[in-house]
Parts: sequence; structure tokens; C-alpha cells
Amino acid sequence: MRLIADISLMLYICSLSKLHDTVERTGARHLVTLINEGTSVNRPASIRPEDHLFLGFNDIVEPIEGMIPPGEIHVEALLGYVSAWERQDPLVIHCFAGISRSTAAAYITACALKPERDEAEIADALRAASPSATPNARLVMFADRILGREGRMVSAIRNIGRGRDAFEGEPFELALD
Repeated sequence: MRLIADISLMLYICSLSKLHDTVERTGARHLVTLINEGTSVNRPASIRPEDHLFLGFNDIVEPIEGMIPPGEIHVEALLGYVSAWERQDPLVIHCFAGISRSTAAAYITACALKPERDEAEIADALRAASPSATPNARLVMFADRILGREGRMVSAIRNIGRGRDAFEGEPFELALD
């Protein structure tokens, strides 16, 4: 990862297996976990419990019996957490593979914290930073509605298309500015 002058305005996205390394390397003090309910996540010691948002749901785009679909409540919790984030330290966002839930959350965060930025510009930056990023369309749909983006977030993610196939995404960064 390249270093920039203002790392506090940076989002770092990774998989569960890269979580500890990413937190240590970036000096992050805030963490968002989007993973199946009941999955064990060993929170890095540098992240205080009150600075860790855990959202438990499955990576699906349509309800499936026995699974927890991403819902409006998850997006509202994410938006509440990131709006309270003081941006003094970097934020790490992770899911199991670092491909779908975490990339959607990073995109949503960037759109929420920088409402003046164009949705397509943010989606293009996401794609450039992560060739495997395939943001969860259901999360993006709820965020688009909540943020009043009138379908532009959904359209921008649809336009970047599915990312390249990967078992696990490479850790990457997404600048808010």
C-alpha cells in the first residue's frame, strides 16, 4: 500500500485472514466487520470494543431460508458508525473474503461521508483499487435509498460490473477525497 499525506481520510479494505496485518500496517483504530453471524472474529488488540462495529449477515442478494440477508438495519448501523467516526485514524473494513460485503461498505462509506462526490467516480476508484471488488448489490440498494442518491449508486456499481474471480481479495485502500 502506498502512503498518503492524510491517512485519516483513508479506508482500508481486506479479508478476515488479512485483518490483523492490515490493522497493524495502517495504524487503524476503528474497524467494521461484515460477516456471517456466529463467525469468530478475533478483534485486534489495538481496536477498542467500542470502536468495532460487527454486522452479522450472509453475503446474499436475495433472501434464502436459513440465512440472514443484508438489510436496511445493517446499512443504517454502518452509516451511524461511520458518521460518528472522527477520522483521526484510518478505518479498516473487512468481510470474510474482502470482495463483496466489505467493498460495498467501503463504497457506501465514501458516498455517505462525501455526498458531493459523484457516485460513478467513487465506483471507478473502487474498481481501480480492487480488480476483484464485487460490492454486494443489496447493501448498495439500501444505501442508495437511505442516502437519497436516486438510483445513482446502484447504477454506478452495476456499470463497473462484477470483479475478476478470486477466492480472496487483496487488501486495498480507498481515499475519501
